[in-house]
Amino acid sequence: MPSPAPDFPIVHAIAPLPEALARPVLAIGNFDGVHRGHQAVIGAALAMGRALGRPTVALTFEPHPRAVFQPDVALFRLTPEPQKLAALAACGLAGAIVLPFNRDLAAITAEAFVADILVGTFQVSGAVVGFDFHFGKARAGSPAFLEAQGVQHGFPVQVVEAMLDEGDSISSTAIRRALEAGQVGHAAHMLGRPWSIRATVIHGDKRGRDLGYPTANLALSPDITLAFGIYAVRLTTATGTHDAVASYGRRPTFDNGRALLEVHVFDFSGDLYGQEVEVAFHGYLRPELKFDGIEALIRQMDADSAAARAILAAVPRA
Repeated sequence: MPSPAPDFPIVHAIAPLPEALARPVLAIGNFDGVHRGHQAVIGAALAMGRALGRPTVALTFEPHPRAVFQPDVALFRLTPEPQKLAALAACGLAGAIVLPFNRDLAAITAEAFVADILVGTFQVSGAVVGFDFHFGKARAGSPAFLEAQGVQHGFPVQVVEAMLDEGDSISSTAIRRALEAGQVGHAAHMLGRPWSIRATVIHGDKRGRDLGYPTANLALSPDITLAFGIYAVRLTTATGTHDAVASYGRRPTFDNGRALLEVHVFDFSGDLYGQEVEVAFHGYLRPELKFDGIEALIRQMDADSAAARAILAAVPRA
């Protein structure tokens, strides 16, 4: 996923907006993942913006509120801030406001958040939120409260109901659970696109090269709790996208060390060290296994590569 274009303005403060974003319709939420439920909120906001003749802007928060209130509890971010902003830009919004989330912001009452921030500072023309969005001190600001405040302050508010996937509500939590179970297809269906990560290629122990499977190695955030295993993936660099097979885990056949994503790119020769790449997950092949010897491991790697190629051959390129 590319970075937001230069013409996608991003405001990182509670401050008057630039003219391009003036008197906006706001799609409000945390938007981790920018999944299909979030996209429904954004779509409704875009429709309202067109009807009112105003720019449509995402209003989101960083860091994630859970990182402020539960700093000792790891949070698997589906889309760290740069990826979230790129995904928001891809939705056709005019720009984004990223409010710095801290305990001072959390202590603002719901009434003051609407009167002072939405109306007083951002001069909101309309707002759209999801059914489960809450804001303000003690999360007292519910969707119904925002609707009432909209009537009081003279701007329309729309609440978007839950979007279901196979009977279950689409949510960032549900997507995290799917990825933790290796269900990358289910996660992709809820997201509306394959889940992907960005990271910088680092030097490894070169063991894959000795096995005939050179890899691009990526150290992911320890907060990422993707299931250990073998995946069919596509790796995107600054120059193109390539089919690949990837192993995420601790290499029990060798060192059982720190978790590492090792990507073998098919039919590729080149130096990726130090480059930021994006890896999109298209299929889960098997769990991580310990092999009795190198020959058995190589036979399995051959089979994994063939299976990954078959999966990716059926996936259209963007």
